[in-house]
Amino acid sequence: MDKLRDYAQFLKLRLASLVVFSSALGYLIAAGSAWDWQTLMGLTLGGFFIVGASNGINQILERESDRLMHRTRKRPMPDGRMKTGEAVLVAWCTAVVGIGLIYYSTHVLTTILSIMAMLSYGFVYTPMKRVSPVAVFIGAFPGALPVLIGYSAFNGHLNFEAGILFLVQFIWQFPHFWSIAWVLHEDYTRAGFRLLPGGGDPGIFVARYILFITLFLIPVGIAPAFLGYTPYGFAVLSVIMAVAFLYPCWKLVQQQQMMQARKLMLASFVYLPVMQLGHWLFKI
Repeated sequence: MDKLRDYAQFLKLRLASLVVFSSALGYLIAAGSAWDWQTLMGLTLGGFFIVGASNGINQILERESDRLMHRTRKRPMPDGRMKTGEAVLVAWCTAVVGIGLIYYSTHVLTTILSIMAMLSYGFVYTPMKRVSPVAVFIGAFPGALPVLIGYSAFNGHLNFEAGILFLVQFIWQFPHFWSIAWVLHEDYTRAGFRLLPGGGDPGIFVARYILFITLFLIPVGIAPAFLGYTPYGFAVLSVIMAVAFLYPCWKLVQQQQMMQARKLMLASFVYLPVMQLGHWLFKI
């Protein structure tokens, strides 16, 4: 049981849930009422393995940095409960199983996008975190691919609607991640990560930057309704959710306190799944 817990922590299965949920909603949005259980289950299970492999690669490459942070020093590798060879084997096996499930259950494009997301997250975004805050921008690409992976799983194609879904998830990641980086700033700094805008400390500049980026969720969020992909009721939901998301951003600008950053982080965990679930429900 201890070894299973180590594997679950190594693969970060809890974090994988949000990513896989996004991919599943992407599929449901594309399929409407024509979805089937076999594809959805293959996509979901394969997604868990691929995201797990991505997280495993991340922990292998950051094992020394993880020893320096309070939040991560008890992970299996920095704590000495898992050797590098074992970690590489687990990451490799989960990647192969995940890719196989995706390929068998969906389409070639879905498989290619899945591999791209795993490799770019593990081998581009992860090492870039120690180099520049630009890593957040780079990481936003593989971070937004899950919804495209799910969308393409329906018929192997992408369209303009898929592009809008990608853009929403791409923009959402900046307030989401920067709020986390604000809360964990001391830990990240201890490990040599400077991931807030400009590479600086939490403050008014960062708060204003977060607010500015989050504002773009309003026009992008309402685009599906005005382009005919969803009823106009979805545009109303989009505006309500954007305002609810912007409120903690505005409070962070006013107060620049840890409590407001935590509230923004929690709001980000609500915004994306509600928007994607709403998109599907309004569409069907």
